[in-house]
Amino acid sequence: MLCTERLRLRCWTTSPADLARLADLYGREEVTRWLGGPPRVPLDELVHRWHHVHETDGRFGCWAVQRPDGVAAGTLLLKPLPDGVGEVEVGWHLHPDSWGRGYATEAARAVIDRAFGLGLPEVYAVVRPGNEPSMAVCRRLGMSPLGRMRRWYAVELEAFRLMAPVVVE
Repeated sequence: MLCTERLRLRCWTTSPADLARLADLYGREEVTRWLGGPPRVPLDELVHRWHHVHETDGRFGCWAVQRPDGVAAGTLLLKPLPDGVGEVEVGWHLHPDSWGRGYATEAARAVIDRAFGLGLPEVYAVVRPGNEPSMAVCRRLGMSPLGRMRRWYAVELEAFRLMAPVVVE
């Protein structure tokens, strides 16, 4: 679990409340249009896959971003990019009722700081063209735009990268 000033990042569970929130989140076209569609597996299986990501390599994970009122704002993920050569992706999928409050930036910053603390040299984000709010999150995080690429998901995406800070001793 990770905590920020306002948020608690915890594992998603297969509890009825979590599965209902996931169904509401990933059942919304305004969310899934930026993700290439809704999940292709049942949500309980998706949660189990996310747990496996974390168990396989403790640097990675998919977290529920819990708001101050206890409601899950959405998902924050850190995982290897598919078909990559070690690149790691940070991503966020927030429910529309949690948009515009800085939750994505705050949660992503906590996960990125954790990743850099665990030795990752850089983190990438990939965003569908036109998803201006997510590109704004990348900019707020200090990520550098790399332009459009088809490298990881077989669709053209805007790529961003953030390098770990250099520690001078």
